[in-house]
Amino acid sequence: MSTRTAVVHDVPAERPGTSRPRQEGPTDLRLVPPALAVWATAAVMLHASPGWAVAVVIASVLVAAVLLTARGRLPPVRRGSTARARVTAHAVAATLLCAAAAAASAGLHGADVRRGPVPELAREYARAVAEVEVTADPRLTRPRVSGNHMAPVSVLIEADVRRVERAGAATRTTRAPVLLMIAPGDRKDPAPSADHQDSPWLALLPSTRLRVEARFAPAMDGGDRFAAVLRVDGRDGPRAVAGPSAPQRLAGRLRGGLREATEDLSEDARALLPGLVVGDISRVTPELDHAFHETDLTHTLAVSGSNFTILLALLLGPPGLAQRAERRGLAPRVGISLRTTAVLGAALSLAFVVVCRPDPSVLRAAACGSVALLALATGRRRSLIPALATAVLLLVLYDPWLARSYGFLLSVLATGALLTVAPRWSEGLRRRGVPPRLAEALAAAGAAQALCAPVVAVLSARVSLVAIPCNLLVEAALAPATVLGFLALATAPVAMPLAKAVAWCASWPAEWIAQVARTGAALPGSGVDWPGSWAGAAALGAVTLVVLLVGRRLLRHPWWCAACALLLALLVVQPRPLTRAVTGWPPPGWRMVMCDVGQGDALVLAAGGNTGVVVDAGPDPLLVDDCLRSLGVTRVPLVVLTHFHADHVAGLTGVLRGREVGGIGTTALEEPADQVAAVRRAAAAAGVPLTRVAAGERRRAGDLTWEVLWPPPGGHPAVEGPNDASVALLVRTGSLRLLLLGDLEPPAQRALTRSPAARDLAGVDVLKVAHHGSAYQDPGLVRLAAPRLALISAGEDNTYGHPAPSTLAALRAGGAEVLRTDRDGALAVVPGAGGDGELEVARH
Repeated sequence: MSTRTAVVHDVPAERPGTSRPRQEGPTDLRLVPPALAVWATAAVMLHASPGWAVAVVIASVLVAAVLLTARGRLPPVRRGSTARARVTAHAVAATLLCAAAAAASAGLHGADVRRGPVPELAREYARAVAEVEVTADPRLTRPRVSGNHMAPVSVLIEADVRRVERAGAATRTTRAPVLLMIAPGDRKDPAPSADHQDSPWLALLPSTRLRVEARFAPAMDGGDRFAAVLRVDGRDGPRAVAGPSAPQRLAGRLRGGLREATEDLSEDARALLPGLVVGDISRVTPELDHAFHETDLTHTLAVSGSNFTILLALLLGPPGLAQRAERRGLAPRVGISLRTTAVLGAALSLAFVVVCRPDPSVLRAAACGSVALLALATGRRRSLIPALATAVLLLVLYDPWLARSYGFLLSVLATGALLTVAPRWSEGLRRRGVPPRLAEALAAAGAAQALCAPVVAVLSARVSLVAIPCNLLVEAALAPATVLGFLALATAPVAMPLAKAVAWCASWPAEWIAQVARTGAALPGSGVDWPGSWAGAAALGAVTLVVLLVGRRLLRHPWWCAACALLLALLVVQPRPLTRAVTGWPPPGWRMVMCDVGQGDALVLAAGGNTGVVVDAGPDPLLVDDCLRSLGVTRVPLVVLTHFHADHVAGLTGVLRGREVGGIGTTALEEPADQVAAVRRAAAAAGVPLTRVAAGERRRAGDLTWEVLWPPPGGHPAVEGPNDASVALLVRTGSLRLLLLGDLEPPAQRALTRSPAARDLAGVDVLKVAHHGSAYQDPGLVRLAAPRLALISAGEDNTYGHPAPSTLAALRAGGAEVLRTDRDGALAVVPGAGGDGELEVARH
């Protein structure tokens, strides 16, 4: 280190935060064109043919050679212009040589996907035995509803195929990246429960070699970096050929120790701490993951530069003092020289990469995190952009697939914003009287959001309006949670009781982060839909630029700033009286609402005030939760699950979330078993009793009464499956009568018309049409009910053809007005102003 740089530790400031900034020249941008050239070339050449890659390499090298040769032959006239020409030629030649290197690297990586026996086997959907080397941590797919059942959860493992054996053919050696998809075998529970977490496939460590028998298939959409997908039957467990390397065994031991140390914590802390520390998000629920996406906090759950920056900040001091002579890190406080500090930083980088696994995303995080803080810690702003450009150049040359990675793009944009834009904004805010620490936090959050929001909009087709305040609120908790989490990680292998105590301390800030994410995502105006395309990203960039220009002028007018802040707060919070006045939803006096939950059922029956009875929960917890929030329902005396198909019960956790629920009533036929188990787990976790309902039961909640019409106690010959075991209800609310048929099919519908309850079915006001309006309806029941209004819950553009044209025609022929959620949205039934059984329908 130079003497000038060493002054960083030796020259104290007069007061903390008051030392003068260093004066340096203009920003050095010479490495930016080569970095951009490498990035663009790699992105284009990954899917180019080998011939094109070779042509680009040769052409770039030849042109660079010509430029360098011509530069040395420039005549010695007009020295200034000659020097500039030589510098320009040198810069262009360097850029071309970097592009040639990128083309070569991308061509080689792209060839791994296209050459060899693996793509051939994938095109034939052939079966073969392969020896593969695991390259990343195994992970579980997210549970999702497919029709009336849950798609099975599979284990996904990224690997490289090393050898392929096929019957009747010679063994072939190769190297091709593939994705292993481990089928659940004979497991019947598709939800990620404890037995899935204990799967031996999930315990595999990177660098492990396996021998698998698999069916090869072409890579799915978005899997262009894989030569094939290998579908493996997971019942017999993995067959290891060679164990993991020593560094990976050490990393696995540390990561396993952290999971064990967090085992007894709350659900949120147990899920978040491994994610904050080492990027292990296997315990994060879909609901919590959605909350982090809605508030743009997903970077806290990834192995990002921020994790590493926090660790380096302990050693070097906070980045807010980067331009000043003073430091507050551990190194200057204990008198460690800058040279030794650099060595310690390098050791910390190596340990970070080992523990978090040396895959490209972790290497990117370590590089960008090192650049973000080490460049700032030197107090040399002039070196920030060159350092970031160097990191981009080297990382893309190492792994060209990063050039097509949205995560890499967001990481570079965020790092660039923190290094360049944020310091200027922070200085401007301080000049306007904002306290230094608050100015730094506001500038960092705002700069990162401004540069990253267009890319996030492409990915999620949504723009978060709460991202900046949520990031500010979690900022204070992120550092202690991360530092304590790493301390628990380090102590777990040698002192588990101490690690658990440290993890318990870390759980407090982790729970705060989760609470901020949930609260922000729950706000009605937390985000706005935005076109999920690059045209939409460009439009958002333009809007952001206009907002920044206008905001800069508004800062001179405090009252206008206050008015804009109040308007934004109203837009985000959307107080219910204001929302009702503007949108008309929910309509006053509503009696029943059919929620728009896609291809599924979820109804809410008003029981007075903030109370409502819920009939079915739909396929998605988020959608039914949003519906109940929009209605202001916080108390649910009973949830009726008509039957256990996933499109009626998978959203149950959304109903239970944050509400006082009295009980859950279900049908007696407990099929399918996987969904029955999921309902039982959700009820037990919420402490809500689970009971069975049967025909003949009558209940009341406020002025709402209902009678169970089906299924009969003790079973019935017409009950041949879950649909015919659906709970059917006759509801009386005010002067209206509503018939809710679940998914009853013709056999049960005919039996219902012959039951003693048939006399009460004639001439109902509202009919919730059975089974999403499918063609399987009993004409006799439709004629008997003769509804004035028929409501159908179906998903937009569903593959089942629901509702069927024949069903729509039969209902209309009987004089019913037919409304459907796939076209009309959520539907609210409201008694007419004239009384005497009149009704109106509001759409949302």
